[in-house]
Amino acid sequence: MSSTQLIEIAQEETDPKYGCAPESRNIKRILDYGLIPLDKTEGPTSHEVVAWVRRVLKVKKAGHSGTLDPPATGLLPIGLGEATKALSVLLLGPKEYVAVARLHDPVDDASLKRVIKEFTGEIFQRPPQRSSVKRVTRTRTIYELEVLEQQGRLLILRVNCESGTYVRKLVYDIGEVFGCGATMVELRRTKVSNLSEKEGFVRLHELADACYDYEKGDDSKLKKMILPIEYGMKTIPSIVIRDSAVEAICNGAKLAIPGILKISGNIAKGDVIGIYTLKGEIVALAQASMNSAEIKSQKKGIAAEPNRVIMKQGTYPKMWKSKPKEEVSELK
Repeated sequence: MSSTQLIEIAQEETDPKYGCAPESRNIKRILDYGLIPLDKTEGPTSHEVVAWVRRVLKVKKAGHSGTLDPPATGLLPIGLGEATKALSVLLLGPKEYVAVARLHDPVDDASLKRVIKEFTGEIFQRPPQRSSVKRVTRTRTIYELEVLEQQGRLLILRVNCESGTYVRKLVYDIGEVFGCGATMVELRRTKVSNLSEKEGFVRLHELADACYDYEKGDDSKLKKMILPIEYGMKTIPSIVIRDSAVEAICNGAKLAIPGILKISGNIAKGDVIGIYTLKGEIVALAQASMNSAEIKSQKKGIAAEPNRVIMKQGTYPKMWKSKPKEEVSELK
């Protein structure tokens, strides 16, 4: 849930018989709504890593957010079960990389500082020939570009950038501006949205060891390695709803104001938002139809339209009196 302060619209208690706080989930629910901050090694494709995780954990569904090329290492967020539906949220936040680049000729410090500054901010970038997207020129934002270390023609760069930025192409373009050329030697991703290397990543062999212990009856290691999917959604605004509205949302209902208890104060119309239970469980991703001020001041109307339901149907009881496709304002 968003870490911003929530504004209370109405008061209501949650029924402890239904649902469960994300941090209190048992291992079965963890494997349904889990997020693994996996440390990908050099060599395998992202798809192969996901297949291995699925095989090791013996789960039917797993997916990743943000492809890493085979030579690249670092953070590959992997969602399990229903959590795969929420992975798109991670693409909304920035990404951070550490890259080793080799300049083809030496450059002086003044020129290096000037060019690094030129590539900070909004830049134009055309994806490389070997890429999964159409090769058209587009804009991407480089939030921070820093030279961590320089040894001769070798540079260690820290790049904090918008999702969809090709760091290999960034290094190539820097070399073109210098006039001598540059090649990326190594790349490691250290951050995706709010998931950071500072909190620690999970290596595949560590996950395999934890699964071995789990099969022997000890799930303690596995629980520590798999985060609730809600942890990766702190960067988007939140709406907390009544227990009575949860199952209706899971069945496709729009969210009307009477079903809301709390909201983030920074919601703008059109924003991607997370809809949560009072226990902190993610119910769905939605598009805001109103801003925070409108939701707070009005008594009725559609506040958000869910476009990705994450919670399984039946987690909370059916409590509507009319068809679920109608407004949640009909709920009692």
